[in-house]
Amino acid sequence: MYKYSVSILGTGFIGLCSAACFADKDIKVLASTHNEKKANMINEGKAPFYEADLQEMMDDIKANKPELLQCLLDPVKAILETDISMITQGTPMREDKSINLGYIESTAREIGEALKHKDSYHLVVVRSTVVPGTARNLVGKIITEVSAKLPGKDFGLCMQPEFLAEGRSIEDTLKPDRIVIGEFDEQSGATLQEFYEYFYGDHLENCPILRMNLESAELVKYGNNCLLSTKISYANEFANFAQLVPNVDIVQVMKGVGLDYRINDRFLGAGVGFGGSCFHKDVNAIKAWSKSKGYPSRLLEAVLDINDDQAIRIVDMAEELAGDLKNKRITLLGLAFKPGTDDMRQAASIRVVKELKKRGIEDIVGYDPKANETAEIELGSKIAYAGSIEQALKDSECALLITEWDEFKNLKPDDFTKHMRTPNLVDGRRLYDYDLFIKSIPFRAIGRINLE
Repeated sequence: MYKYSVSILGTGFIGLCSAACFADKDIKVLASTHNEKKANMINEGKAPFYEADLQEMMDDIKANKPELLQCLLDPVKAILETDISMITQGTPMREDKSINLGYIESTAREIGEALKHKDSYHLVVVRSTVVPGTARNLVGKIITEVSAKLPGKDFGLCMQPEFLAEGRSIEDTLKPDRIVIGEFDEQSGATLQEFYEYFYGDHLENCPILRMNLESAELVKYGNNCLLSTKISYANEFANFAQLVPNVDIVQVMKGVGLDYRINDRFLGAGVGFGGSCFHKDVNAIKAWSKSKGYPSRLLEAVLDINDDQAIRIVDMAEELAGDLKNKRITLLGLAFKPGTDDMRQAASIRVVKELKKRGIEDIVGYDPKANETAEIELGSKIAYAGSIEQALKDSECALLITEWDEFKNLKPDDFTKHMRTPNLVDGRRLYDYDLFIKSIPFRAIGRINLE
């Protein structure tokens, strides 16, 4: 018999990975979506998107305890039959790059409708990334308006930001490095902490739980993602410095910087730029929010500009290496924004394709081990899609390494020589041994130029 029952309102990366992990630890989960196809897939034990280790976990749940993970099309029913509701809806970017809270608002109304008919205490947890003030002034007020119930009395209200990295969402859910709980009141925070003490058990010995007010917790998430984005753009800025003079290798530079105990070397890898559903969206959202409050952020503006310009930089490097790229076949190795996922949202490959097209280059072939289908939805007929590395490299005159999948790590110079018409390679992720490749084929890498 399960001790906790949780409704997950939103079945994207955060929602479904959380749902699967909770069910795997014997927590009853009722997920909710308005997408009938997605609901059917989840109920059949099939993940509707690729995320490392997710399908394997869903297979195990389906085989051994299918009653613990169900997906409903009726969110009100899911809320009424559980004790805790977690809002895991998307907060997409508007055309003006501010945050769109439409899904959060509609979900809050659904919670309010459910709580009209519920007399027992119910905890509502906002886990979506939202600007400060949203949990209290939007979610809490809408629930109260619709249900006539009061936060802190009839229902609990928390903001618990997630720190999942796509490609390792399951691992990050099961083994977080901290849990941040923003609480409307003491009872709300204590109820959520008790739930996580049950779920995590001994893991909490090395995983602090930080409790704070709602607004501080909301800003923690933006502080986290903006700092990581800044570290990436910082590394790319220095990679561009490194390419101004021979004998500098950005990999060694960032290794030296990262060994400082105050900094660490994570997210200091120079490359073709960050992407994904979080960094662009969240940096833009908090930038737009702060501007609306009368404080334009010069730092975050620069972070985004540097990142977006990396697409121009890598195409410049390709032209320096291979000459005029018009009428040549160009290969993109990797399309997803990172390995371990098929997510194409804000992927660097999209910006690179846009830049290539801008320069009149039409013959572009892409290959990704997991993201070909999602890439075709995003890019359409702008590029051709190969089914293998060999097919992607055939007749190509310049290859750009965009995503650092393990499948690409084992490639040797001979693989490019054997399959390409002209073996020109630009390493956009510093995946390859520079000394080996520069001696073997025409080669360029982010953050380093030929030694003198």
